[in-house]
Amino acid sequence: MAQEEEYRQDIINRLRERNRRDVLPFKEIIQQNNRLLDNVAQLKSDNLKISVENEQLRTAISTGGGGGKDSTAAQLAIAALEKKLLAQQEELTGLHKRKGENSQLIVDLNIKMEKQQQIIASKEQSLAEQKNTNASLKAENQMLKSSLEELKNLNTTLRDEYTALQLAFSALEDKLRSVQDENRRLLDRLMHYKAKDADKLNEENESFIRKRSDKLKRELEDAVREPNSSFTHHRNSSGSSIHGGAGGDAYDDSDRDTLSGDHNIETGCDAEMYGTPQDPFHTGGGMGSYMKSANPTNIYMKFEAHETESHAVRWAPIERVIATGGADRKVKLWDVGKGSTEPRSVLGGSSAGINSVDFDSTGTYIIGTSNDYGARVWTVADNRLRHTLTGHSGKVMAAKYIQEPVKVVTGSHDRTLKIWDLRSIACIETKFAGSSCNDLVTSDSLGSTIISGHYDKKIRFWDIRTEKQADDILMNAKITSLDLSKDCNYLICSVRDDTIKLLDLRKNQVISTFSNEHFKLSCDWARASFNMNATKIACGSSDGVIYIWNVMGNLECELKGHASAVNAVSWSPNFNALASVGKGKKCLIYTES
Repeated sequence: MAQEEEYRQDIINRLRERNRRDVLPFKEIIQQNNRLLDNVAQLKSDNLKISVENEQLRTAISTGGGGGKDSTAAQLAIAALEKKLLAQQEELTGLHKRKGENSQLIVDLNIKMEKQQQIIASKEQSLAEQKNTNASLKAENQMLKSSLEELKNLNTTLRDEYTALQLAFSALEDKLRSVQDENRRLLDRLMHYKAKDADKLNEENESFIRKRSDKLKRELEDAVREPNSSFTHHRNSSGSSIHGGAGGDAYDDSDRDTLSGDHNIETGCDAEMYGTPQDPFHTGGGMGSYMKSANPTNIYMKFEAHETESHAVRWAPIERVIATGGADRKVKLWDVGKGSTEPRSVLGGSSAGINSVDFDSTGTYIIGTSNDYGARVWTVADNRLRHTLTGHSGKVMAAKYIQEPVKVVTGSHDRTLKIWDLRSIACIETKFAGSSCNDLVTSDSLGSTIISGHYDKKIRFWDIRTEKQADDILMNAKITSLDLSKDCNYLICSVRDDTIKLLDLRKNQVISTFSNEHFKLSCDWARASFNMNATKIACGSSDGVIYIWNVMGNLECELKGHASAVNAVSWSPNFNALASVGKGKKCLIYTES
């Protein structure tokens, strides 16, 4: 209330100041104008009286006609009066002129006063707006003060929480160091025990070899002392043992039976692995034949694998079964050995397209990665979904078993690699790569080394035992796929500059580059593959052709059959057959002619 009174008094004072400023300078002019008006009125009255007297004199002269002296005096009086009248008229004219000037001055002053009034009105309006603004700013200032107090309280709370978290972090660091120390001690003990076991096994082998040598020596001595027929009989028995044992190291009945049994199992595996001569998957026998084997140029099977584009294909490690994954969100298993174009089973559960598939080393489990930021594990025997691994924030591009079937590692576009424990179905370690992962491989069944290919053109090496990252290898463009030879000495990587690099992991350097003027990778996840003995390399192209090179760098053949780009190829680990999928929904199986 007091503030309003102050505003009112201030306005009154300003109005008085304006009145003093606008009125007082013109007060004298107004008074002089009023005096001039009074003088004009007085002169008009005097003029009127003189005019009346003049008329009276004129009348008297005209009627009286008196003496000459009186007439002269009258004329002189009239002349004086006329002269006076003329002076009064001139003075009246000057007064009128000054009146006009004063009127114009008053008009100008009125206009100036109106302008000043308009300025005062605008100032008053601006003053009102400034008052409103001032009030709103005061309210905002009060609100900001209250918000500042709340933020101060929140900052105090956060500082307390930060202090508590720092203490907890310090405690966890101490615990982590102790666990790491214990882990190192356990690893040292484990390596010590393994070394002891190896030494013990070596001693047992040496003892067994010595015993066999002594036994063989005794039998030979006995054979020398016995008659010739007996010696012949023992020699034939020894020959049979040699044939049955594939090496002839044992001669008693139990050892011979054992070795013969091993031989039968081995032969059975060969028959199943390499097929019969009439089998289209027959390789012609042994590893040596693979070194000289022909390229799989014959299209053995061609079938529609998925409803839309196919992204991944992989052979099972034991059976003649392939797994395919596509944009229709399904993983399908196909029994190639029976030549069936109907899927043996369809594995569901994914809510987006499949990017990769892979088996464990026994062919019992299969894992598929998906664009729904997850990976899934199924059992092949009953087609059941066993595990769903979620935790990535980007699409998962690749997965491999490590320490199978206990753990798997996945690589994602969220720039991380995650290691999962399938017993607890939880992520136990996250490795931050800094770039999207397109593919990965593991160096052995224990998964001690993980090799990953990334969008930033780098191949990264991860040692999960020491939690250290080895030196990266930089390529010319982003990596689309990786494949490792069985002896883990050689690595191929397909690069987006439409080349395939062969690396010697013992030297960590590129030893060969494969390319062709017509060879173009179809996508950012195009997969290349080694054959079973790592002597040949295959990769699909955007023109629907599959190119096969030998490791010497020579292009051996071009496989046709796809009508559109080929996304992935997989060479069988057991026989000379190649599976491929692409954008045209089809899956093609190539075998030797």
